[in-house]
Amino acid sequence: MQNAAFAARGLDWHYAAFDVLDVVEAVRGLRALGFAGANVTVPHKQAVVEACDEVDGPAVNTLVFGDGRVVGHNTDRAILGGIDARRACVIGDGGAARALAPALPAATRSYSRRGAWPPDATDCDLIVNATPVRDELLVVPQAGQTVVDLAYGAEETALVAAARAAGCTVIDGREALVRQGAASFELWTGLAAPIDVMREAVRL
Repeated sequence: MQNAAFAARGLDWHYAAFDVLDVVEAVRGLRALGFAGANVTVPHKQAVVEACDEVDGPAVNTLVFGDGRVVGHNTDRAILGGIDARRACVIGDGGAARALAPALPAATRSYSRRGAWPPDATDCDLIVNATPVRDELLVVPQAGQTVVDLAYGAEETALVAAARAAGCTVIDGREALVRQGAASFELWTGLAAPIDVMREAVRL
């Protein structure tokens, strides 16, 4: 997705994935190698804060390197951009849920198998699945609700399929990936992200 976006904007940049054990040491290595930035995914979104000179929250998924500094951003919030919700039901209490927390309405109910269960989306206008669960319908969506499912793959999740059948507004895992990725692209490059190119890339 990011490589397609770089090509579309005429940038001679390359995006590559790395498995790391010590995320703080990995960031030091990226800085030394002259990287412009990086994304950080689970389970490192909170631990990487220690490697940053400045952060915009307790969980970070995007790093920008420049002027000898590392600035950490949370572009996961962009997933909920444009959603006007008053009450939300969030399923999951891991890093993904915490990353979205600043963009959620004050009236948000959170559920996890370690705490309150099962999820109850009654009277909620937003449902967020922040777990990797794909094949189990954790809550039954109703018409008029917006459903955001962060789990992504080649097939629809049970929640996304049910939400579309109910006539809900749906942001599936691939769209969520594009939204946060586009925000990262703009932080790194200072250019507008080619959203359509990125959407096409994740659907290939």
